[in-house]
Amino acid sequence: VQLQASGGGLVQAGGSLRLSCTIPTGVYIIDSMGWYRQAPGRQRELVADVSSGGSINYGTSVKGRFTISRDNAKNTVYLQMNSLKPEDTAVYYCRVDLNYGVGYEENYWGQGTLVTVSS
Repeated sequence: VQLQASGGGLVQAGGSLRLSCTIPTGVYIIDSMGWYRQAPGRQRELVADVSSGGSINYGTSVKGRFTISRDNAKNTVYLQMNSLKPEDTAVYYCRVDLNYGVGYEENYWGQGTLVTVSS
């Protein structure tokens, strides 16, 4: 399953970007959808995720600035990033958990999209 992530780029501090990630239609149910990021020299960390039931988790550093949403009709998850800071600079990865039924679930990662915030 190939995830199509887009929306990264270069933005000045205080600016905004919107990331999107689309999951191809298949014989599965999309459970959790989310975004992670990895800055140089750091571990990959959760930015935000949203369950199929709509429950949302945010990483501490992005609460109040980022908003995750999903459009189930389009199999797409979005990340609206406002009030960006230089420390938000990272490669952002989308991740999805797909349920194939009969107790089988697997997660997939997108290819990553670079977000660079200049000071």
